[in-house]
Amino acid sequence: MAQRGRSDWERQHAAQRREAERQARELARQAKERAKAQHVVEQQQLAETKTAKLTDEIRILDQVLLGVLDRSPITFAQLKVQPRPAAFQPGRLAEPVPTPNWEEYAPVEPRGVDRWFGGMNQYRRDLAAAQRRYQTASDEYQAAEAQRQKDLQAAQTAHKRKVGEADSKVAAYNRQVDQHAAGFAVGEAPAVEWFVNHILRASRYPQGFPTTWQVAYRPENRDVVVELELPGQQVVPAVREYRYIKTRDAIDPVARPITEIKQRYARLIARIALRTLHEIFRATPAGVIEAVVFNGRVNTTDRATGKKVRPHLISVEAERAAFDELVLAEVDPAACLAYLNALVSDNRQTGKPGPAAP
Repeated sequence: MAQRGRSDWERQHAAQRREAERQARELARQAKERAKAQHVVEQQQLAETKTAKLTDEIRILDQVLLGVLDRSPITFAQLKVQPRPAAFQPGRLAEPVPTPNWEEYAPVEPRGVDRWFGGMNQYRRDLAAAQRRYQTASDEYQAAEAQRQKDLQAAQTAHKRKVGEADSKVAAYNRQVDQHAAGFAVGEAPAVEWFVNHILRASRYPQGFPTTWQVAYRPENRDVVVELELPGQQVVPAVREYRYIKTRDAIDPVARPITEIKQRYARLIARIALRTLHEIFRATPAGVIEAVVFNGRVNTTDRATGKKVRPHLISVEAERAAFDELVLAEVDPAACLAYLNALVSDNRQTGKPGPAAP
C-alpha cells in the first residue's frame, strides 16, 4: 500500500508540474502576442507620424502666399533701432571689503587670580601684539577698499563709454534710415532699392528656401525689378505618405506622382511671385513704385548637358492698379499669373519660357 501511495503522489506531482509548465507557456505566448501587438501599434503610429510631417511640409508650402496677406507692411519707422543699453554689472566690485573687527584680535583680559604671577604682564604683551595685527589689518583693509572703489569707478567709466559708443552707432544708423526715407520719398534709386531690399529681407520663407535676390529701381518708369532665387523642385516632398506593411513588418514610403510634384511646384513658384509683388506694393506708395517686375531663377542641373544652369522659371510685370484689384486670398496662383500675362517656363530643366499654365 505504501508503494501504491507513493506512485499516486508521483503521478499527481508530475501532473501539477505539467500544468505549471503549460501555464508558463501560455503566459509567455500571451506576453509575446501583447509585445507583437504593441509593436504593430508603434509601427503604425510611426508611419502616421512620418506622414503627418509630410502633410505639414505641404501645408507650409500651400501657405506661402496666404500666410502673409494679413501681415502689416514694413515701414521706415520699424527699421529704426531703439537703444537698449546693458545694465551695469559690477559683480564683486559692488561688495565692500569686510572691515576688521577688533574683537577678533583682542586678547582676553585675565581676571581674579589669573592677574597675579605675571598674568597682567603677559596680557599687556598680547594686547600690544594684537593691536599691531589689528593695525596691519586696518591698513590692508583701507588699501583694498580704496582699490575696490578705484576699480569700481573704472568699470563704471568703461560701461558708460560702451553705452555711449552703442548709442552713437544707433543714432548714426537711425540718421541713415531717415536719409533713406527722405531719398525714398523723392524716388532716389539707391534709397528705393535699400528699402525694397529690407522688404524682401523681412519676408520669412520656410527653412531651406534660398535667400538671394537682386533689386533695381528705374526712376523714369517708377518700377522696381526684382530677381529672386527660387527653391528647386525638390522642395516638394517626393513621398506622399508612409504605410506600415504588417506582413513584412516594414514602413514603406509611397511616392508622390511626378505630375503632382510638378503641379505643386508650379503653384509654389506662382505663390512666391504673387507674394513678392504683394509685399512690395503694400509697403510702398504709388508715387514711388507704380509697377513691379518679378523674375524668378533657380539653380539646377541641365539634364541634357549635366552642367549647372540658372534658368528663368517665371517672369511677370504687374501694374499697381491692376494688382490692387486682385483678391489674392481667393485666386488660383497659376491662373492669376496667366491673367497678369506672366511668362512661365514650360521646361523646368532648361528654363525655356512659355505662357502661364491656367
